[in-house]
Amino acid sequence: MIEIQHHYQLKEHNTFGISAFAKAYIPINSLQQLREAITYFQDQEIFILGGGSNMLLINDMERPVVHVQIKGIEIIEQKNGNVLLNVMAGENWHDLVLYCIQNNFAGIENLALIPGNTGTAPIQNIGAYGVELKDVFHSCQVMEITTGELHTLSNADCKFGYRDSIFKNEALGKYVITSISLELKDLNQPQDYKLKTNYGAIQEEMNQLPESDSIATVAQAVINIRTNKLPDPKVIGNSGSFFKNPIILRSTYDDLVRMHPHMPSYEVDKTRVKVPAAWLIDQSGFKGKRYGDAGVHDKQALVLVNHGKATGREILEVAKKIQEAVQLRFGIAIETEVNLIEN
Repeated sequence: MIEIQHHYQLKEHNTFGISAFAKAYIPINSLQQLREAITYFQDQEIFILGGGSNMLLINDMERPVVHVQIKGIEIIEQKNGNVLLNVMAGENWHDLVLYCIQNNFAGIENLALIPGNTGTAPIQNIGAYGVELKDVFHSCQVMEITTGELHTLSNADCKFGYRDSIFKNEALGKYVITSISLELKDLNQPQDYKLKTNYGAIQEEMNQLPESDSIATVAQAVINIRTNKLPDPKVIGNSGSFFKNPIILRSTYDDLVRMHPHMPSYEVDKTRVKVPAAWLIDQSGFKGKRYGDAGVHDKQALVLVNHGKATGREILEVAKKIQEAVQLRFGIAIETEVNLIEN
């Protein structure tokens, strides 16, 4: 049976710590409860809530909020040096990374300390330090909202891109992700697994650690870097990186770098480069800036923060100021990575 709570405070269920109320809130702990909830609200558009880590609530929620908290991790298959892992949508992502390290399963150690739950990871195709979810993603199980039927979508079906997937485009609002399956390397079996340490400051941080190189060391290096650069949502409200790193033509970059010689970049392919949005925002003078309780983190310009009582609308206004300033100075449009949720 489902339990429906009315005028429910969502402040504890979004990492920005925005005070917003749901007209109706339904916690979900099983597939049966999920099916009951979507049947009960079949004539209404529902909002699917996961870990609340990649969203900004602009105002109160008029839509019923269905909070997916289904737990469970299962090893489906282990052979030929690989392990296929099935993880229910309500599992915390970082806890999953730690589980894999403890079991010597490799592939997601670079994605340590990313906030949120596994069920929302495919939506954004989460990524960090040279690794994206799509690199290890096998498939996911989804429930169709209009029918309650379960389907399996493959890696190809999900049409992953940079912080993008089918779930943000043609399948938006069509499915609830109920579990994901990852194909990882099983280091309990002898094999040549190459650690990914050439992105950012991972290798430099690893050199400071007493342990020998391993997936655990990579994860610890990432944790140290992220802890140093990114604020803890339990201390100050935030949703991690608020903007995507823009990808621009190499020719455009070459023109810009003549005016801004220190502009960093990462090669995407022969014709495109990725420019760090944090650098663009910092150069535009926003790092550490505050507008009431809404502002920009003083150590990482890519992170917008709630100093206490900021509204979603106030955070959004800061984001718009940043976008306008970066566009004016560099001619580059930066897009939000965080999902903006209205009504």
